[in-house]
Amino acid sequence: MAMASSASYAPSTVPHPSPARIRPLAPARGAVPSGLALSTTTTTKRRSISAVTNPRRLRCAASSSSAAARPMTQPRFIQHKKEAFWFYRFLSIVYDHVINPGHWTEDMRDDALEPADLYSRKLRVVDVGGGTGFTTLGIVKRVDPENVTLLDQSPHQLEKARQKEGLKGVTIMEGDAEDLPFPTDTFDRYVSAGSIEYWPDPQRGIKEAYRVLRIGGVACLIGPVYPTFWLSRFFADMWMLFPKEEEYIEWFKKAGFKDVKLKRIGPKWYRGVRRHGLIMGCSVTGVKREHGDSPLQKCIIVLKSPSVPLQLGPKAEDVSKPVNPITFLFRFLMGTICAAYYVLVPIYMWIKDQIVPKGMPI
Repeated sequence: MAMASSASYAPSTVPHPSPARIRPLAPARGAVPSGLALSTTTTTKRRSISAVTNPRRLRCAASSSSAAARPMTQPRFIQHKKEAFWFYRFLSIVYDHVINPGHWTEDMRDDALEPADLYSRKLRVVDVGGGTGFTTLGIVKRVDPENVTLLDQSPHQLEKARQKEGLKGVTIMEGDAEDLPFPTDTFDRYVSAGSIEYWPDPQRGIKEAYRVLRIGGVACLIGPVYPTFWLSRFFADMWMLFPKEEEYIEWFKKAGFKDVKLKRIGPKWYRGVRRHGLIMGCSVTGVKREHGDSPLQKCIIVLKSPSVPLQLGPKAEDVSKPVNPITFLFRFLMGTICAAYYVLVPIYMWIKDQIVPKGMPI
């Protein structure tokens, strides 16, 4: 299988149209995090930042991840918890037999987990958005099951996980990736595979990954990559969030992670050309170097008067609010139709892989 080697990915420019025009957190006054360049339009309206724990003026990360993603006007019909809940109510029935063979195979899983450095069976690991436990099965090959926690919002997916013999001993529970039910500084490793695409606010989820890790802990987030082919981009934007590689890097650095690296992964039909995007296309890792919560929670914006706490703001989606059933049904059906496109992509690419001579991109 053709795989790109693991490497630290440093984008030359990162989109940053935050309303507050705030620069990412820097280790010293006036400094910019390594590998993270700002566009010239960003620097025209900078605001002064002070740290709660340090009298020196520091610059703080923006309060919302929506700035890094594609415009929020794009539909993303299943990038909402309620639609995703019902989407997986049905997909859970065939997930391991339909999705995994084309997009998330065992060799891909093992390759993607390698940067997580699961070197000891005694490590405490949480698998967030673990679904049916396919990724968790890869974790328990290296870590004792009693040290592993699997969390997902879908009871239907979790029921499939509970039926797997290999996950006996694993703690399996419902929970929200954007509001993890664990104390700060709890786990040695955070793993999340195939979940970020359903998070209404990716920055909030990655901030939570930072919070629950112990100092020296590693977060390993595995997710899709944005297509370059126009038709695939259309269906990707209609279905769910397909982040760009630069966006993963930016989210991790804003949350406070250091030593951020991105490793490209892909199925057997993948030959290095990412025209159609990949539902599982990269494995991003970062290290927590300080105790406590993310720097996103430690800063205040210095306005004229008074100083106002900088928070992530309210969640992008409040699941307690009622929804219009007609709107919900429309979103659910449209999102499901768009998802079907990405079931057909691996079939199409597999056929091309059999026809196109080896060594040529497909």
